[in-house]
Amino acid sequence: MGKENGVMFQYFEWYLPADASLWKTVSANAKELSDKGVTSVWLPPAYKGQAGINDTGYGVYDLYDLGEFDQKETVPTKYGTKDEYIDAVKNLQACGIDVYADIVLNHRMGADETETIQAVKVNQENRTETVSDPKTIEAWTKFTFPGRNGKYSDFIWDRTCFNGVDYDELKDKSAIYKFKGVQWNNGVDHENVNYDYLMGANVDFNVPKVREELTRWGQWYLDTTGVHGFRLDAVKHIEKNFFPEWLGKLRASNHKELFAVGEYWNSEIGILMDYLKSCGGCMSLFDVPLHFHFFEASNSGSEYDMRGLLQDTLVQRDPTHAVTFVDNHDTQTGQALESAIQPWFVPLAYSVILLRPYGYPCVFYGNYYGVKSKNGPSFRKEIDLMMDLRQTHVYGAQHDYFDDPDVVGWTMEGDEAHGGNGLAVVLTNRTGDDKSMYVGKQHAGETWIDALGKQNHEIVINEEGYGVFSCADGSLSIWVRKQ
Repeated sequence: MGKENGVMFQYFEWYLPADASLWKTVSANAKELSDKGVTSVWLPPAYKGQAGINDTGYGVYDLYDLGEFDQKETVPTKYGTKDEYIDAVKNLQACGIDVYADIVLNHRMGADETETIQAVKVNQENRTETVSDPKTIEAWTKFTFPGRNGKYSDFIWDRTCFNGVDYDELKDKSAIYKFKGVQWNNGVDHENVNYDYLMGANVDFNVPKVREELTRWGQWYLDTTGVHGFRLDAVKHIEKNFFPEWLGKLRASNHKELFAVGEYWNSEIGILMDYLKSCGGCMSLFDVPLHFHFFEASNSGSEYDMRGLLQDTLVQRDPTHAVTFVDNHDTQTGQALESAIQPWFVPLAYSVILLRPYGYPCVFYGNYYGVKSKNGPSFRKEIDLMMDLRQTHVYGAQHDYFDDPDVVGWTMEGDEAHGGNGLAVVLTNRTGDDKSMYVGKQHAGETWIDALGKQNHEIVINEEGYGVFSCADGSLSIWVRKQ
């Protein structure tokens, strides 16, 4: 799960410039991130994509090319070269920060050659329904990686490694084509009846040589980069028995925990809980239901019932396996899973993931630094304060006050090991108000102030350990003992 009160940082956003500079930037910022309380960094895909230096990393071409070979008209990836990536990992580690690599195994794109193959069209909304007779198509399915010329691996990906594509070069036509004689993988999400196929040349995890090659590659990647774990992309499109096997082999051979968090993009808590059970808890999952609670609250304003903010979320049901987040690269405006949190609510959402002890919070680069190409706001000041308070104040007994449709809050009593510091958080989506909350009798007589400076008055904790804490309209306040 990471270190006590740990914080993960997603160190990229979709619209970063394609100038091969990110690895050098994160290396330079490693100590600053550590000083702020970051304990792990999730870096974007480090291998060559079909769009070369312009590929954000999810159009996977060659898993073995980490910015080392002249392929797709470039040596570096969007983020830099192989040596710069490995240096970034080492520099982060030297500052006590774990590094998680973004791994995309579900598809391949930008093949070097086409192959002819018999295939049928399937219904976009019911992938198990065939809507054409078998016919010959010309599919981009042969990956020979001529720029790498067999270095590290001589494995050639061809039509026998895939079960479908979305384009027929012969007829210049786009559709979902399933290859004759093979099936979609089972154990995937039931959206579209079977959601094995996502994009590009779809990897067939039923093929033994594919599983073997991916395990070989996983070991090579760990040996080459020294990362501590993985962010696993699009796990709902991959047969659910694959990752327990893959992670199990790598953990056994490396004698390491190898933290893993999967992106299972579904807002239904029951589906996430079923997946965790079926994969034996081999990974954590991003708390997508919580993200959508934030999204709904930020777009509904005063109409949202704040009592339900944490209901049916992963952090509520299984906090040990919950990676909480506010936004990410996919939820940004214009992206595939667009659901960006409205700016007014972003600080409120970060208080929920950073100032409560449960779950493993992930801070998004775009929220922290701002999305410069879109003139997006930066919440660095607020997030820095909350990360600092997470290290110093989020300890001891917790008391929740999700008892009002508009004004909710919680308190942490603190403990002796961390200076007896406590805190009280109060937030509202409507009109600011007062809330009486218990912080512990040990704090009786103390004067508390709003660390965010939004409330100018001071309060005194009464002899019963209660304080009357307030916040402004559509905002939050974080109350701590006056130093």
